[in-house]
Amino acid sequence: MSETASADSGATGAVEGGNNGAAASKKKAGKDKKPGFFGRIAQYVRQVIAELKKVVTPTRPQLVNYSIVVVVFVAVIMLIVVGLDFGLGKAASAIFG
Repeated sequence: MSETASADSGATGAVEGGNNGAAASKKKAGKDKKPGFFGRIAQYVRQVIAELKKVVTPTRPQLVNYSIVVVVFVAVIMLIVVGLDFGLGKAASAIFG
C-alpha cells in the first residue's frame, strides 16, 4: 500500500509541478519588466534614504580621534612623497646634470 501511495503522490506532484512551472514562468515574465524612468528614480531615492538611516554619527571623542589619525596619515604620506621627490631629483641631477 505504501508503494501505491508513493506512486500516487509522485504522479500528483508531477502534475502539480508542471502546472506550477507554467505559472512560475508567467510570473517570471512579469517580473522581468523593468520599472519606468521615474520608477527607477523613485527606487533609487528610497534606497538612498534607507542607507542614510543606517548611518551612525560618531561621538565627539571618536571624531577627534579619527581626525588626528587622518592628519597624521596625510603628514606621513607627504613626508614619503617629499623624500622620494627630493631623492629622485638629486639622482636625476647627478645623472643628467
